[in-house]
Amino acid sequence: MNNKQYYNIKEVAKLLDLKEHVIRHWDSIDPKTKKLRVQGLSTRSKGGTRHFNKENIKKLNNLKNVLFENGQHNYSLQLADKIISKTRKNNKISINQPKLNELSNIINSLKNALDDN
Repeated sequence: MNNKQYYNIKEVAKLLDLKEHVIRHWDSIDPKTKKLRVQGLSTRSKGGTRHFNKENIKKLNNLKNVLFENGQHNYSLQLADKIISKTRKNNKISINQPKLNELSNIINSLKNALDDN
């Protein structure tokens, strides 16, 4: 990354090796809930153009790492957002033990990655 303050979606997609439509999906409003799928992924101009600062790019990269670990699409966008945002709600998730262990490992990896930044 150079010293630019904001990047456009094409630059971010190339930087993170993601398709632009994937970033747009993550940064769009869910029609069911009428809320942003993931908060804080971009800054929008009055015209609706997405701009990304270094913090936005870091969050996108963390989200990508959770969702596409080992080249496989692993978890839902909502779960990944909860992990990245470090928000813990009292909602109980029904999940089997092997998946729980795998999820625990991912959470620990994310915590370590976030602590390193």
